Amino acid sequence: MGMDSPAPGPELLGTRLRHLLDLLEAGVASIYDDLGLQGYRPRFTPVVRVLAAHGPRSIRDLATATGVTHSAASQTVAQMAKHGLVTVVPGEDARRRIVRLTPRAERLLPALEVEWEATAAAAAELEAELSAPLSLIVDETLRALRRRPMRQRIAAAMPDPRPVGKD
Repeated sequence: MGMDSPAPGPELLGTRLRHLLDLLEAGVASIYDDLGLQGYRPRFTPVVRVLAAHGPRSIRDLATATGVTHSAASQTVAQMAKHGLVTVVPGEDARRRIVRLTPRAERLLPALEVEWEATAAAAAELEAELSAPLSLIVDETLRALRRRPMRQRIAAAMPDPRPVGKD
């Protein structure tokens, strides 16, 4: 976007949010690399924190605790298992899988705790520079989309939402 271009409006919101998330995650990931935690990804942190605080949990419980879908939690756990951070064993019910931190992950906890505190401080500093705290705006947006999903909003704004090519 050139210097003379107007600031993008809500029509580019998804693209700008992905860019924002990329910038945030890249900054955190580079700190993990600096700490010698190659392969550790920011998306692992919520799962590690839940397991460190509460012990072994089912994937469904992890999804609920971290605010993601069961599918997203399952994918994250699978990546963590590949990196030797968690083990997954069948639960009492064959459909439930129980996730627990490995000894390797437990050894990383002190370094991760320091990083988590520093990241929280950096996020607070970033929010202080903004006209409104980003965390509040994100929470408000999530609540608004739960009340009325984006699909409903788009469909209501379309003059004729029939599929293209159908008469």
